[in-house]
Amino acid sequence: MMEDSVHWDSIASWSADLWTTMALLLQQGLVVMKYAGEWLYLNFFRFLLDFAFYYPLFMAYLWIIGALIYYVRWERKEGKGAEDLPELPSYPPVSLIVPCHNEGEVVRETLKFLLLQKYPNYEIIAVNDGSTDNTLDILLQLAEEHDKIRVVNLESNQGKAMALNTAALLSNHEFLVCIDGDALLAPEAVTWIMRHFLSGPRVAAVTGNPRIRTRTTLLGRIQVGEFSAIIGLIKRAQRIYGRIFTISGVVGAFRKSALHRVGYWSNDMITEDIDISWRLQLDHWDIRYEPHALCWILMPETLTGLWRQRLRWAQGGVEVLLRYFKRLGLWRSRRMWMIYIEYLVSVFWAYTMLVTFLFWLAGYVIELPPQLVVPTMLPSWGGVLLGLTCLLQFAVSLFIDSRYEKGIGKIYYWLIWYPLIYWVISVLTTVAGVVKAVLKKKGARAVWTSPDRGVR
Repeated sequence: MMEDSVHWDSIASWSADLWTTMALLLQQGLVVMKYAGEWLYLNFFRFLLDFAFYYPLFMAYLWIIGALIYYVRWERKEGKGAEDLPELPSYPPVSLIVPCHNEGEVVRETLKFLLLQKYPNYEIIAVNDGSTDNTLDILLQLAEEHDKIRVVNLESNQGKAMALNTAALLSNHEFLVCIDGDALLAPEAVTWIMRHFLSGPRVAAVTGNPRIRTRTTLLGRIQVGEFSAIIGLIKRAQRIYGRIFTISGVVGAFRKSALHRVGYWSNDMITEDIDISWRLQLDHWDIRYEPHALCWILMPETLTGLWRQRLRWAQGGVEVLLRYFKRLGLWRSRRMWMIYIEYLVSVFWAYTMLVTFLFWLAGYVIELPPQLVVPTMLPSWGGVLLGLTCLLQFAVSLFIDSRYEKGIGKIYYWLIWYPLIYWVISVLTTVAGVVKAVLKKKGARAVWTSPDRGVR
């Protein structure tokens, strides 16, 4: 009995020590949580402000370095410009596809440029997708004049993805080059594109180099620099990562067997070009960027037109993030993680800028705690550094693109306005695009809307 009593006393003592220890740990944990909470309260907003400043700075230098590596490693060794054509081991036939919706003003010029291709073996398939103007009449007239042109007519507006799918299924060839109905493909472009398909059986798509034709207004001139410094530079840098966020919808080429594996273009994605880029790469196909494949395009030159275009781009990017989130959790999708994180962080940055602006505005209405005060939205020394970095980014990109467009350096003067105009639009359209993507009705068909083609 005495031994049992000692045993239970020992257990009771051990239990008391255990509870005491747990109570101390809990007390210490609460203290840590308290200090962590205070730290977050005092520093999190400051972190957001720092993030809002350092993120564009970091990305600018990442893109500059990536693009310079691409330029030194590949681009500068490849001829003297777009007209210095490479010699291909063979010239397999190609189908040039042009989806059209209300392109009556421009489609004649588009097809005549396609007929100037220096590639020896190709057909042209023009799809009239429910146009309400004279597009179909012009296409039929051109088809009678030129044997290379075939016309497909869809009675009602089915959307660009459906037009592309129809043309792809009716095409006679394995390789497809797709351009918009208002774009002018340079005569050398198909040859430059085809060298990628011939050099690698895993190459599913090649994205070309869109160049701006509309330069009447300040917005148009700035876009010339934007397509060099943002779109061109990013594509070069992403080739270094190994994956590309999107093939340009205005000029992209595809291997039909790769499209067949992934089910062709999606009818319910507002940006079918981003979606097909991700599906091909998630299926482990490769996408290349070909800067020599020039395509002259029309872009909006009004704030309203620019807003609608950028909102569509932003919504399309978020739709892709949401749709393929689960597949990106797989280890075999790891090569897509970089561009997924890159875009996700850019969305977070847009909301950070919005929050910063709202707190700056609130500071004029109510008295905020010192930690939440945003003293000014006007550029300080940090703004100057950002501005200089932005100008450096433009300078590098224009230097690289001067191989393809002589005299492009003349627009450098106008680019100082880029951050003021395009960053604001980018932030607002991204914020609105997230909302539209989340609220979009599942499975809704994406159909054509007539684009703003600028002031010419």
